[in-house]
Amino acid sequence: MSNPDLETKPLERKELYSYQKRDISAIFDRMDEVEPNCHLLYQLPTGGGKTVIFSEIVRRYLEYHNKKVMVLTHRIELCKQTSKMLDGFGVKNKIINSKIKDLPDQGEYSCFVAMVETLKNRLNDEKLEIEDIGLVIIDEAHYNSFRKLFSFFKNSFILGVTATPLSSNIKLPMYENYKELIVGDPINKLIENGYLAKANTMSYDVGLQSLKIGINGDYTVKSSDELYSQLDMQSKLLHAYEEVSKGKKTLIFNNGIHTSLYVLDTFTEAGYTIRHLDNTTSAEERKEILRWFKHTPDAILTSVGILTTGFDEPTVETIIINRATKSLTLYFQMIGRGSRLLPNKKEFNIIDLGNNAARFGLWDAPVDWQHIFKSPEYYLENLREDAEIEMHFKYEMPAEIRALFKNSVIEEFDIEEAFKQAIKKNLRPKTVIDDSIDQHALMCVENSDDLNEAKRLAKHLEESAAYRVKIFCRCLSNSTKNYRDWLIEEYKKNLQLSIGKKFRERLFSMAD
Repeated sequence: MSNPDLETKPLERKELYSYQKRDISAIFDRMDEVEPNCHLLYQLPTGGGKTVIFSEIVRRYLEYHNKKVMVLTHRIELCKQTSKMLDGFGVKNKIINSKIKDLPDQGEYSCFVAMVETLKNRLNDEKLEIEDIGLVIIDEAHYNSFRKLFSFFKNSFILGVTATPLSSNIKLPMYENYKELIVGDPINKLIENGYLAKANTMSYDVGLQSLKIGINGDYTVKSSDELYSQLDMQSKLLHAYEEVSKGKKTLIFNNGIHTSLYVLDTFTEAGYTIRHLDNTTSAEERKEILRWFKHTPDAILTSVGILTTGFDEPTVETIIINRATKSLTLYFQMIGRGSRLLPNKKEFNIIDLGNNAARFGLWDAPVDWQHIFKSPEYYLENLREDAEIEMHFKYEMPAEIRALFKNSVIEEFDIEEAFKQAIKKNLRPKTVIDDSIDQHALMCVENSDDLNEAKRLAKHLEESAAYRVKIFCRCLSNSTKNYRDWLIEEYKKNLQLSIGKKFRERLFSMAD
């Protein structure tokens, strides 16, 4: 999606960074070495400047070759952004959109920018001369819709560009259409060299057993809506926001409109400034919402099926992935919306509510793209299953929450070990929960000046409490979800009682 504030002013030509110049040289070196109709794929992380790079490639190609260039995108917004970027590089180009039925002036242009279906229709109508097109650049090349046009450009060099060289359809691997892959700098190196913001990832324990896989290989919208619209998941989302991102510009990604509207209601009722956006929102309203989001410091935007590509708002401080996905591409696209640097923004937050970081690895972790490109089936078949992820999930207290309990020496409370010791000593298993509550209560009292403050602090321990209850129920082996939900509520209630008891004890000891 284009930024509405950029629509009335052309983009200035970007200054190329050293890694961009290096990659451009590597691409031209390969173009000189291989056959003129070779298919080459180039990978660079979101935020690395792929549009800048291929715009310079277009400019340089036209300077040294007496042929034209075609740039293909999969969305009209990307067509507009690409055209403006090419303008900035001095490339006279023409957008071929649905309004363009005839092309009598095509001889005046050296470069065309088009969407797949529109171009296919114009080629079928024989409205476009393509014999002199020597270079075809495909943006977001992992989408399979571009394949239907390859037969029209049998004599052209094709350069695919993507952040994730993994086909959106496992049955149509990218190695079938591209001879080789050139890999740009990884995310961690771009962060280290000051080109991308550093990410702080907070993962929350979620149960995904009810999710179903659709024919596209990802979780279905229906099963996602049913799970993520539940009250406990909405509460977890709100709790995570208040714990990590309160007062920060936040972008929330959901899998279904139903969920996003629930999020809108949940945050509105909690008193937060939030708007909703999906692919049914009118173009005019979309512009207004994005303008509001840009200029509102603490804005929260909940979205569905949109803003994952072509949307650039550097002021985003937190990305909340309020969904699970099996798509590595989507995972990187969502997080990439928060990775832009600003003079006063060197870091951003990721709140993961779908086991995504455990499934794919942290956003800035090294990725062997050559292996994924050559063996996508092997990679996908070896992704961690949800049951395994949930079995090995370990709660770690976020730094923001740890800072609230700075007066306490927080030692890990090993529920499994405490359970073993209780059984060994013939104690009731529930003494483990009692001891856990006692530790949490002590933390609240040690870091408060009065009883009300201590009870408010307890809210920040709910995620830790829920995790401990889950491990305790696993130790019981025959507990139900209803029992676990009941025990969590009992834990909260008894924690408040224990805090009151400890506070009274502290007052009595001070009186003595």
